[in-house]
Amino acid sequence: MKRENIMPQLVTGIHHVTALADDAQKNVDFYTGILGLRMVKKTVNFDATGVYHLYYGNETGAPGTIMTFFPYAGLMKGRHGKGQMTTTSFSAPESSLDYWLKRLDKFKIKYTPPQTRFDDEQFIYLEDVHGLGLELVFNKTDSRPGFSYGQIPLEHSVKGFYGVELSEEGYERTASLLLEIMDHKLVKEKGTRFRYSASGKPGDFVDVLCTPESKYGFEGSGTIHHLAFATQDMDTQLQAREKLSNKNYNVTPVIDRQYFHSIYFREPGGILFEIATLPPGFSVDENPAHLGEALKLPEWAEPQREELEKELVPIAVHADKFMD
Repeated sequence: MKRENIMPQLVTGIHHVTALADDAQKNVDFYTGILGLRMVKKTVNFDATGVYHLYYGNETGAPGTIMTFFPYAGLMKGRHGKGQMTTTSFSAPESSLDYWLKRLDKFKIKYTPPQTRFDDEQFIYLEDVHGLGLELVFNKTDSRPGFSYGQIPLEHSVKGFYGVELSEEGYERTASLLLEIMDHKLVKEKGTRFRYSASGKPGDFVDVLCTPESKYGFEGSGTIHHLAFATQDMDTQLQAREKLSNKNYNVTPVIDRQYFHSIYFREPGGILFEIATLPPGFSVDENPAHLGEALKLPEWAEPQREELEKELVPIAVHADKFMD
């Protein structure tokens, strides 16, 4: 009997989301203090070394949990709108809704009343200290462990991403990219919302929302810079790059980002996409027990360390200030 050649899945889900922010310490306080994510890596923007690149996630820094920021002090506020990724959804236990409503009230974080989507998906919308659109989705389908520095009981802790929302003029061209090139499947749809996923699991949902009547967004503090998808290794990354190039996407060469290798391109609606490798991971330059504690620099930036440490405003995790 002849065996069929099964093509490997080149894109396996969401790797990370990168956003723009203003004050770095306020950013740290919100994501490690109020949301309870782990500071996974404290480094610099490799393309502008005078600015931090801060990574938050679960205990191990697993793909599908990593939210990263470029915090530019004094950066003008952006505008959410069409042609952007407008919302990042985090996953929380189904039984934790009341806990999070009380916690957000305590720290004076505004949020919408609980809403339901796709009949059974309960969520609240909120914004971080710089206006970035976020959701907490309360569900029982996410088996991943959460993380907390101790200020949030583990049974209520955030588990990582639930998914992301792309605001588009229309869904068809972006859907074609996700379905035909990026190994996604349509898993749900209702009205103007179309949900795709490479794994079908919380952490990897990509909702394409048709918003032709909305204004175009523009970059600034409180907006998403890019959405990164995961691929197994550099071989699968190069295969994905070839597929994209063959469909006339303008894809960058492979770029070494220390913790993964990346390629970048814009999807049909204008949102910047990245495909990032799983290895080498965040423990390549730091013991897993001490992730995010020291300023880590790529080898080529080490000669600038003294200068950079003077230029960068000191930041620290103060989770104990955000106890219930």
